[in-house]
Amino acid sequence: MTRAARIEAALAARFAPESLVVKDDSHLHAGHAGAAPGGQTHYTVSMVAAEFAGMNRVARTRLVNDALAAEFASGLHALALKLKAPGEA
Repeated sequence: MTRAARIEAALAARFAPESLVVKDDSHLHAGHAGAAPGGQTHYTVSMVAAEFAGMNRVARTRLVNDALAAEFASGLHALALKLKAPGEA
């Protein structure tokens, strides 16, 4: 299973999102800090989840980072997060 698939599975299980897209951006970071041969280190996550209602950006980010702690421990270097509650533009 790829890291992108594991990220998607972990977030789907934790948040039951209305929408979820995980994109591997590792190829854009080749040669940068945290990049590894073979990639699977840098991702963009776009997610809409009811749990984010009433939360600020920092609180949402902390929840996602906590849900992906095992991935960070095993080589995930960076996430670009686009986290929304339903109804947010």
